[in-house]
Order: sequence, then structure tokens, then C-alpha cells
Amino acid sequence: MGPGNRPLDLEWLEDFLALAESGNFSRAAEARAIAQPAFSRHIRALEDWVGAELFDRSAHPATLTAAGQRFQPLLEDVLARLEAARIKARAAHDQAAASLRFAATHVLSLTFFPRWLGGLESQLRLGPIQTISDSYRACEDLALQRRVQFVLCHGHAAVPGRLDEAGYPAARLADDVLQPVSAPRAGSHAPLHAIPAPGMPAQALPPLPVLAYSDASGLGRIMRALRKGVFDGAGMPGLPGEVAVVFTAHHAALLKAMALEGRGMAWLPHSLIAEELRAGTLVPAGPADWDVPVEIRLYRQRTEMSDAAETLWRLAASA
Repeated sequence: MGPGNRPLDLEWLEDFLALAESGNFSRAAEARAIAQPAFSRHIRALEDWVGAELFDRSAHPATLTAAGQRFQPLLEDVLARLEAARIKARAAHDQAAASLRFAATHVLSLTFFPRWLGGLESQLRLGPIQTISDSYRACEDLALQRRVQFVLCHGHAAVPGRLDEAGYPAARLADDVLQPVSAPRAGSHAPLHAIPAPGMPAQALPPLPVLAYSDASGLGRIMRALRKGVFDGAGMPGLPGEVAVVFTAHHAALLKAMALEGRGMAWLPHSLIAEELRAGTLVPAGPADWDVPVEIRLYRQRTEMSDAAETLWRLAASA
């Protein structure tokens, strides 16, 4: 906006440069492919917007006034920057349109996603890929805001999330399991922190330190639904003694680090701790009936996506 809040038409700027180059209203209007009366009105409107005369019309050819001479190089710089901005914005748009955009939970972005993506590359030329690694809740938000095409996360049939409730299609890519694990006791393969065996007298047991997932975590949502008593202090059938949640985080890798330090027991995805279980730096902290089977899922947008995204979805859904 200019003096008096008058709007500016970018066409006037191009008209100004054409007249500054030719010095002739007729030739400049012809070069701009508009009638001369309309061209003259554009120049006058621009001068009104600037608040100063830009051309000396008494000279032949028309010449720039002092204001016009000052205005011209600044205007050329502005138009060059606008053109560069347009080109960069278009390039970014084209790249985004061609990109595959994923949101993946922290744990799967570190473990499953790179391997799964490598398998797809043998069947499909993927092109540019954009990946955001965040909590399950944040990944849901990105999908609901249509900022990503796909969400990679853990899921459980008995614990629907917002994407399930909103009817987002999902494909099961693999199975995983949340296992209760602990660091071993020094010089032993026995867990430092373990789920007590059934029948043990509760009064003789110290509180079991548990490393828990936060509310933003998808694994936390599943654990709170399926092992609710462990985390709300109510206890569970078959679990004697008390439970003490000693640490909370939404990142499974952080809970793993705390478990390795011997700070407590955690239900961790097998996909994250397979190597530690083989090495014995983490050991099972309870019988297999305390495991929680989960799925590794890929959700997609409900609406039609780019050709590359649709092709990837067909491969993922048919695997």
C-alpha cells in the first residue's frame, strides 16, 4: 500500500521500466501490449502511489525525474527478488509434490523405517523423501492436518487411535511385541528388577520400579489400556506387591537407556532391544504372558495422493 493506503498494481512497475527504457509512451505501450491511454493511466497511478512525478513529460523522449532515477534501481532490485522468490517457491512446491512425506514415531524411525524403506527401493523408484520423527500424538496431528501422506507407528486392535476413529486406511507391515525387560544383576543373567512370581507374599516385596511411557506416546496409550493397573497404582491380578513409576518419557530409546542403567523395568519393543537381549545387557523381567503383542502400521491419507505415494501404498498394502 502507498500514500493514502492506495493499492499498488505490479503491472504498473513493469510499465514504468518499459517507459524508462524507451522514453516514448506509444512504443512502451506497444511493448507492453496495452492501449496507450491505459498505459498512461498506469504511469500516472504509479506516480500517485509514489507521491512524486517519475517522468519529465516536457522532454522528448520522456526522461526520468530525480525521483524516477532514484526509484528505478530500487524497483529493478525488488522485481528481481520477486522473480527469484517465485522461482524458489515453485521449485519448493514441485519438490514437495514429488516427495513422499512420512511421519514416524521415534522408535520406528530408528529401527524399522530405514530397513523397510530399503526393501521398497528394490521395487520402486522413490524419489525425494521427507521424514518427521516425533511422538505418536504429534504424528497423528501431522496426518490430521494433511502435512504428511503417511504415518508409521505401533498399533493394537483393542486400542484405536484418532486416525482409526477418523477412518484413515491402515496397512499392517509387521508384528512387534512389548517385552518387560531389565538390566541383569551383576554377575548373573537374572533380572535386577522383575515381575514377582504369582503366590509370593506381597508384604515381603519392595515396590517394583517401572519406567513408563508418557501420555503423548502411542506405546504408552497401548500399555495404559492393556496393563492399566500397573501404571495407575491399582495393581493387577497376578501381580503381587506394589508398583512405583520412577521415570516417564515418550521416547522408547530413552526408557531403554534408563533400563540399561538399572533404573527400573520397562516394556520395550523387541524391534528396539533385540541386540541387547542377544548380548545379555537386557534380560526378560517376566514370563511371556506379560508380553504385549503390537502391530507396526502404516496409515495413509484418506484422499487421493500423488502417483508416487499411491504406488507406495499399493506395495505396502499388498505385502
